[in-house]
Amino acid sequence: MRTRTTTAAALIAAGLLLTLTACGTEPESDKAAGPTPAYKVTKQDTEGNKRNVEVQVDTTKDLKAVFDDVVRGLKDEAGYYVMINCSSGGTAAADNRLANGQYANGSMGAATTGLDEGATEFDTNDGTTCPAA
Repeated sequence: MRTRTTTAAALIAAGLLLTLTACGTEPESDKAAGPTPAYKVTKQDTEGNKRNVEVQVDTTKDLKAVFDDVVRGLKDEAGYYVMINCSSGGTAAADNRLANGQYANGSMGAATTGLDEGATEFDTNDGTTCPAA
C-alpha cells in the first residue's frame, strides 16, 4: 500500500512540475524585441466604423513596434487606419509620412478594411527620413 501512495504522489508531483514548466515558457517570436520607441498619438477618431489614428515619432527606428503598440490600445470594434508621421520635417500642407497601417478589430473592422478579423497590415514609406527635433 505504501508503494502505491508513494508512486501516486510522485506522478502527481511530476504532473504539477510539467504544468508549471509549460506555463512558464513562451515561443521566442512572442517576446518583445525591446522597448517601443517614444511616440505621441496626435489625433484619434472615437466614432464610426472607419477610424483614423495619427501618430508622431522622432525617429524612423522600429516603426512596426510603434504600430503594434498603438494597435494594442485600440479596443472598439472598427477598422483603424494608423498613420505614423515624423514630428519634424512636415509642413501644414504635407506631413512627413513614414508609415501606414490598418487594423481590423472585429467583424466591422474586417468589413471596413478588407482584412480578416484581428489582422493588421503595415507598410513603411521608402526613402523617408525623420530628422531630430
